[in-house]
Amino acid sequence: MSAVVNAVVGAAILLSWLALVGLSAGAARLAIPAEDAPGNSLLRLLPDVTLPDWAAQLVALCAGPAGPGGGVLGFVLLWTMWMLMAVAMMLPSAAPLIRTYCEIADTAHAKDEAVVHPLVLVAGYLSAWAAASLLFAAITLFLTNAAAPVSGVAGAAALGIAGIYQFSNLKKACLEKCRNPFAILFSRWSSRTSRIFRLGVEQGVWCLGCCWALMLVMFAVGVMNIFWMALIGLFAIVEKQWDRRLPGSVAGAILLVWAVALLVVSR
Repeated sequence: MSAVVNAVVGAAILLSWLALVGLSAGAARLAIPAEDAPGNSLLRLLPDVTLPDWAAQLVALCAGPAGPGGGVLGFVLLWTMWMLMAVAMMLPSAAPLIRTYCEIADTAHAKDEAVVHPLVLVAGYLSAWAAASLLFAAITLFLTNAAAPVSGVAGAAALGIAGIYQFSNLKKACLEKCRNPFAILFSRWSSRTSRIFRLGVEQGVWCLGCCWALMLVMFAVGVMNIFWMALIGLFAIVEKQWDRRLPGSVAGAILLVWAVALLVVSR
């Protein structure tokens, strides 16, 4: 059971990263984000790729004020992009949760006890991020049609919110839930599919509580910047695995200073 789950989850993460690399390479070819966007120079290291029409439309939609108005199709494409980001950046940080469930499930299966497949838990986890991606897509669509100065202020606001949230008690509480999956899974164990799916949703909400503010950073650096995606994804893993507040505090301080600097520049 564990081997199947590892293969499916690993393939989903890999394919998501490959898709995001292709989108980022297309963005770099179209000079998106702007020249002064942080980390933009690194995008030039990506290979030159030819995107299919739907992917090219997605890249253009995220270009900013020059992009198309969006509509239903544009919203769906943006939701798809944010879901790819959630799978690529956040699903790896859920590895302890998935691994722990698989270990308990394998033990129960060896005793001929009824077990809900671990992928049901994963589906519940991702459903929480699917709902959050709807909101992120809506924000992206709004900022796409905003004037450049508003976008600059919005970027500073996003960084400020992310920085402040790093020091909040809610962030700390969510991290505690994410760092200790065994106690939750063991106490909430069930052989009913609906309960395991709901448990996955709840764990996804806790993960969202840890990382939603970090995802806001993408609005300041450009949602197509693959290098910032990788950095935030790596930080999410470190923060959940390292039982110390130092990484979060340092990141929060950096984000707050960055927010002030961006606000000054935008004015």
